[in-house]
Amino acid sequence: MIQCIVIDDEPKARNLLKSIIEQYCPTLNIAALCEDLPSGVKAIKKYKPQLVFLDIEMPGHSGLELMDFFNDNEVDFSIIFTTAYNEYALQAFRFSAIDYLLKPIQHNQLVEAVERYSKQQHHKQTEQLRTLQENLNIDTDWDEKRIVVSSGQALHFIKPTDIVMLKGEAAYSELHLNNGTKLLASKNLKHFEETLAALPFFFRCHKSYIVNIRAVLQYIKSDGGYLKLKNNLTASLSIDKVDEFLALMK
Repeated sequence: MIQCIVIDDEPKARNLLKSIIEQYCPTLNIAALCEDLPSGVKAIKKYKPQLVFLDIEMPGHSGLELMDFFNDNEVDFSIIFTTAYNEYALQAFRFSAIDYLLKPIQHNQLVEAVERYSKQQHHKQTEQLRTLQENLNIDTDWDEKRIVVSSGQALHFIKPTDIVMLKGEAAYSELHLNNGTKLLASKNLKHFEETLAALPFFFRCHKSYIVNIRAVLQYIKSDGGYLKLKNNLTASLSIDKVDEFLALMK
């Protein structure tokens, strides 16, 4: 059984999540239901859960302050946030590769999140959570935010502006960076298209390619049409995407 803790200041929200977990997630055992962050911290130290369901917007302490109560070597649990944040803020979660449940929580949402937790490599989330705090700062320009990319056994923290091109390789994606580095990420191209959707300088130019239009040097009309990018990279341009591409480049 996976030990878990629920931290949420709303009794109805706590009880609803408890009910859904008991009905649809038999692998989870709820060790404690906590009404605020201080009681949640005490429960984590007492019960040593593997998974914490954490509300972000609570009076007194935001859920994002949880890391302030632990040293880095004490964070041996994973977090799934529960939130009513808007789409702009949710983009920060996607950038940071932190899972979340959108309120009001639906049982299929929860089941999928628990399945992702069960399948994932259990990296320490300390740096991801710090990245999330930075990415949720609305005063931070999107160009300055970082995207978390899982590649093999490592997590890479990358500024989106450093990405020249992404190429889909079945269930994986190749990321080509400004410095010439190539990363093989364990997510498909659709995942990155959705993650980078808030950034207007990324363009899905072909079923197999996403490009940073700031890195495009030339559009070549021959050979079916393709783009030349910095670092001697090329990307195919679908014929039905030509007009959209040219409009973006204006």
